[in-house]
Amino acid sequence: MSTIITNSTAERKHSHVDICLNGDVAFSTPTTGFERYRLRHNALPEVSFADITTESRFLGRRIGAPLMISSMTGGYSEAAELNRQLAETAERFQLPLGVGSMRQALEDDAYRDSFSVVRRHAPTIQIFANIGAPEVAKGLSEKDLHIMLEMIRADGLIIHLNAAQELFQPEGGTDFRRVLDNIADIAAKLPVPVIAKEVGCGISGPVARKLLDAGVQVIDVAGAGGISWQKVEEARYTRRFGTDTRFSQEGIEELLNWGIPTADCVLEVDALRPKTAGTRPFSIIASGGIQSGLDIAKSIALGADLAASAGALLRALHHGTLEATITAWLQDLRASMFLTGSANVAELQNNRPIGDTAKQP
Repeated sequence: MSTIITNSTAERKHSHVDICLNGDVAFSTPTTGFERYRLRHNALPEVSFADITTESRFLGRRIGAPLMISSMTGGYSEAAELNRQLAETAERFQLPLGVGSMRQALEDDAYRDSFSVVRRHAPTIQIFANIGAPEVAKGLSEKDLHIMLEMIRADGLIIHLNAAQELFQPEGGTDFRRVLDNIADIAAKLPVPVIAKEVGCGISGPVARKLLDAGVQVIDVAGAGGISWQKVEEARYTRRFGTDTRFSQEGIEELLNWGIPTADCVLEVDALRPKTAGTRPFSIIASGGIQSGLDIAKSIALGADLAASAGALLRALHHGTLEATITAWLQDLRASMFLTGSANVAELQNNRPIGDTAKQP
């Protein structure tokens, strides 16, 4: 499949999926950081494997497992079929689902069905709308917000923070002034929760603190270790313009791998919980390089409420193995729970792993 390089928003979204499936766009370093931790083995688990449940709760609702199918795509013709399949799978497993950036749906109503299809095929699960920080910085009208939420009968709004991606994107928007103030304004207006999400560079503890103070209810850390969206946009740039002379050859490799490992982000954001206990609770989503049920289990044990995946599940969808992949991941998760003596997700979250900076029980 040849990569599509274009100024069109719709075709840019198509090229993103193409490059993620076919390009070498994973982080070289850092890794997710999960390899630094081992779940604590319990030789006396005192639980029956048959009785272990992966059911959990997210934003007050029951979910089938602590896994979210993260934001992937939308806004071009082929995206409707991809989103239909994702929605049907999410509905079957009772997993939350995020849609891709809805900017295109605001610009051209011809593409709205590529998003609204998800609610038709997933009537009972939590589905989250999605818009980028550059659009938030420019200012979204109440009409814009209403369109996004009504289009998919959204249970919340994801605002993705993608400064590094925009920096490398040929047509990127790098004016991030007013983002935080506008997030606070949106959070105050909306009748549904706001989720702040990175796209692969991670959210640190101090940034999470600012977002929580602005009224955000969920932090999706989306740390380094999975897909580097800098590399995705660099691929688009070099195919259009040739050699990238915007950055030094000495600096570009580090910029392409810029980010905070996912595990470190989870620990930093989880460390904020005691400071907000009893006042404003929040949830943590661990995403960025989630590749197995063991990664989900480690995410929960490090302090996340659930994990999320886009890249690995997009590849599974492409190969026709999405349901089989999720089934295997949940079996991995149940095995991890059994071997740590955790009958449910809450017990796993209190079962801190062994590692160089992990909290010890």
